[in-house]
Amino acid sequence: MKTQEETLEEWCRSLLQAFELENVELDINEILSLAGVAAHSVVRPAAPLTTFIAGLAAGLAAGSGQATQTASVDAALGLARTLAKDYTHEETDAG
Repeated sequence: MKTQEETLEEWCRSLLQAFELENVELDINEILSLAGVAAHSVVRPAAPLTTFIAGLAAGLAAGSGQATQTASVDAALGLARTLAKDYTHEETDAG
């Protein structure tokens, strides 16, 4: 029986291959961590939405030549994490 980590790695490789992105390196734990921050700081459904938008932003930045793939991903994940963490603070301060 596969572990959850093995299953996620296999699933990630399958998705990357299906989208012809075999050469893309992803930090699954970093993405899952961002999803966790969004789920706990905003609402649970914010997790997939946040990771999708961060990925889209990174892809557009890298595709347009604004930054390397690695820099684009790091920047997008960092910004999304900051926004998600700050969301709770904004709601608490307003209440």
